[in-house]
Amino acid sequence: MEKRTSLFSNGIIWFGVAISVSEIEAGIEIGAASAPGSLWLPLILGHVLGGILLFFVGLIGARVRLNAMETTQSTFGKYGSRFFAALNVFQLLAWVAVLNAQGVSALAGLNLPVSFPITCVILAVLIGIWVFVGLKRSANVTTVVMAALAILLAVLTVKLFGIGGASGTTVAGVTAGAAAGSAALLGFWNIFEISIAMPISWLPVISDYTKDVENPVKATAVSAAAYTFASLWMYILGIEIAGIGANNNIAQAILLAGLGIPGIIIVVLSTVTTNFLAANSAGESSKAIYGKINPKIAGVIVSLLSAALAISGIMEHYISFLYLIASVFAPMAAVLLVSFYFGKTGAVHTGEETARVSGKAFWIWNLFAWLAGFIVYQVAERLDSVPLGPTLLAVIVSAAFAYGRVLFVSRRAS
Repeated sequence: MEKRTSLFSNGIIWFGVAISVSEIEAGIEIGAASAPGSLWLPLILGHVLGGILLFFVGLIGARVRLNAMETTQSTFGKYGSRFFAALNVFQLLAWVAVLNAQGVSALAGLNLPVSFPITCVILAVLIGIWVFVGLKRSANVTTVVMAALAILLAVLTVKLFGIGGASGTTVAGVTAGAAAGSAALLGFWNIFEISIAMPISWLPVISDYTKDVENPVKATAVSAAAYTFASLWMYILGIEIAGIGANNNIAQAILLAGLGIPGIIIVVLSTVTTNFLAANSAGESSKAIYGKINPKIAGVIVSLLSAALAISGIMEHYISFLYLIASVFAPMAAVLLVSFYFGKTGAVHTGEETARVSGKAFWIWNLFAWLAGFIVYQVAERLDSVPLGPTLLAVIVSAAFAYGRVLFVSRRAS
């Protein structure tokens, strides 16, 4: 009998996903360009809605026992599923490279005697080894690593708040000085978009881990809640860093807090734990493209390729890349959710069963619904502070088109 993962292990996994330099960097971006007191509502709203989407998408994989990209076959057909799986592999490769580069850049600020390219390779090798060993075989090590990382981050948080308090800058008004010198302050929906972008980026990944849970509803809820809590924590750390005179630099903030070696451990562990999940999921998505691919080998290859991409300078395009992920996978998730929870494919897995229930017309319509949301996102993202933000608009448009098809089919059947 296949061993299932527990509530605790899933909470640990998704707590670790959120503990990353990229989440702190997103918080710094908000803190450096927001008016005092204006950031908390959109920050929390973005995370809560993102966490809710994570839960319902992850629950699909938990119920049908399929990985993230395999769950899309019942909604988009075999070729549509492969299309999204291919996109997911490429975005995860780039995502691992971005996270790798951000971690190495933070380490460079701590004055380590190792070059940027060599450090990128070292981190990529560590990630590749972890992927090859596998999550289940390293469960105890993962728990210890997460516990140590949580303690170190708690110490860093307390020290940063102490620095902010001593300088007269509390987190509630952390952006006062930065905002005054900013050419353009972020609006409500700009902050919301940066907040929801991170949980959205993990939508095409979460079912890779919920598919093996013992209790689908509880384990998925714990996963989404653990991620949301830890992600908010990282954003708040970033906001605090933006207001303590550290030049919006994580490494300088760590040095100001008096954390030398512990600071290095924080950056290395946070980079490796998050990148492991992304590289491992790239392997799972590869399997959805071609069933004979060994997901572990594919994950190791992605880990190693990410080093070359990180060295090439991908981090300069980080925010644009994050928005691109949202534009592809937010509308995809919207169509998947409508199809699974409101359509007839909720009890259907893949293959011939799906074909009997839906068929090509259904899949083509769903791809059109996704495309409509994608286009809406691309247009809205180019406008300044659009009400609801590009992500919510794309989700609403794609969901509306998908649900229109569900209503049409149900009326014809009646």
